Amino acid sequence: MAVASRHPFKAVLFDFDGTLAPNLDLPGMRRDVVAYTESCGVPAEVFADLYILEVIDAAVDWLRSQVEKPVSPDAYFDQAHQIILDIELGAAAETKPFPGVKALLVTLARNNIKTGVVTRNCREAVLQTFPDILDYVDVLHARGDVVHLKPDPRHLTTTLEALEMTPEAAVMVGDGQLDMSVGKSIGTYCVGVLSGSADHEGLVSAGADVVLTDCLGLNELVLAQAFPNLFDD
Repeated sequence: MAVASRHPFKAVLFDFDGTLAPNLDLPGMRRDVVAYTESCGVPAEVFADLYILEVIDAAVDWLRSQVEKPVSPDAYFDQAHQIILDIELGAAAETKPFPGVKALLVTLARNNIKTGVVTRNCREAVLQTFPDILDYVDVLHARGDVVHLKPDPRHLTTTLEALEMTPEAAVMVGDGQLDMSVGKSIGTYCVGVLSGSADHEGLVSAGADVVLTDCLGLNELVLAQAFPNLFDD
């Protein structure tokens, strides 16, 4: 396998949903949050085109700015996040990691490549889907574990700091355009996978250096960089 010339990879950051496990119904989740937000009197233009969590943040800011509040900002925040949590945990109860994921992570660890998971999902749902994930990855930074979430680059840089790695020595692997754009913004090599939400064109346009069918193709890609003589071009 031919790959772009660069420093050997020493760390891999993974998105979770759509990358290591089947994706959540994010469009459905957003519809539910938007419906609740509109029912609380928040105008649609306040949160147009925002990601799910950012819809909630924008709505809270708007509610706090109103002299006559249609609903308590704190009550809105709690209920909106409960909607998300219920969907996440409900899906996690019926979801397992993709076949081959554990073997992939074991191979990376055996070759001294550190791994971290950066996800906007909650830790409880990740652990319900993949109960022993911390036996396979070095760091898990889910929604409640960090202050800043993707697309904020600090979600990734905080995880790399925990791994004691630099962006230049890392790979960002994800199924979404958000994963590619944030990875590219900090200088990681970006690997898009077609096992989740985005198509090939969308991943490339967002910054993917390479697009794979799924994360299992990462073994050859990463090991070819770490051990250049292992694979023929």
